[in-house]
Amino acid sequence: MVQPVKPAPQEAHTGQDDLQRNLSNRHIQLIAIGGAIGTGLFMGSGKTISLAGPSIILVYAIIGIMLFFVMRAMGELLLSNLRYRSFIDFSADLLGPWAGFFTGWTYWFCWIVTGIADVIAISAYAQFWFPDLPQWVPAIACVALLLSLNLLTVKLFGEIEFWFAMIKIVAIVTLVGTGLYMVLTGFTSPAGRASSVSNLWSDGGMFPHGLMGFFAGFQIAVFAFVGIELVGTTAAEARDPERTLPRAINSIPIRIIIFYVCALVAIMAVTPWREVVPGKSPFVELFVLAGLPQRLA
Repeated sequence: MVQPVKPAPQEAHTGQDDLQRNLSNRHIQLIAIGGAIGTGLFMGSGKTISLAGPSIILVYAIIGIMLFFVMRAMGELLLSNLRYRSFIDFSADLLGPWAGFFTGWTYWFCWIVTGIADVIAISAYAQFWFPDLPQWVPAIACVALLLSLNLLTVKLFGEIEFWFAMIKIVAIVTLVGTGLYMVLTGFTSPAGRASSVSNLWSDGGMFPHGLMGFFAGFQIAVFAFVGIELVGTTAAEARDPERTLPRAINSIPIRIIIFYVCALVAIMAVTPWREVVPGKSPFVELFVLAGLPQRLA
């Protein structure tokens, strides 16, 4: 378990004002969960399933385990000196200003790219139900909403993040429950495919594309975990970091099992992996099979 240790003699940001610690335990927990669930899962899992087949379950599990150890290490460093505000601070303090500069701007660039990808995904989701809506409308609305939310106080921001993360959790839990129900009731798709757990291995086994397909799934699957490090950027604004950060980081394996492994098993049990469309969200497709309207306008 990640434990706080005695603060190091060096101080980060000496002479600067501290941030307000207004993020409570529930804020940190849900920010951590919401950060671990990204567009790469909701939208990109269709592509990864088509590349790796059922072995994509192992791909997400392996990446999750690796990132768990990374997060454990980051938690130890953040709690070693509570003056650290994020991983950029301890990079600059322990490795030098060049490391902090490189880490900070690389992280900024990564989130610019990720933000653009998220906006594109949101536009695609909006056009699924509103096909006559121009793509730029949901894109502009999304950017304006995110900008306004980030200009608010940290406490209100944490509250909004809490409920946004709750939406993700409800969506995935609902999908897993829906998939389980469809399997137990023997649901048959319009194409004549019966829902069954055996769909995970009945068509080419767990590695239908061999090791090349298995390794090809990593490069897209890892994108799904972008944001898992957000819990580390909240260290300076957490009300009780010694208690909340270890709890948030140590619960990562449970999140990976519930939100990634169980969700992918539910999707491929209902829809055989070969029939998953790479360019569409398998989450939406499963709900459509369950009776969700395909068009709202």
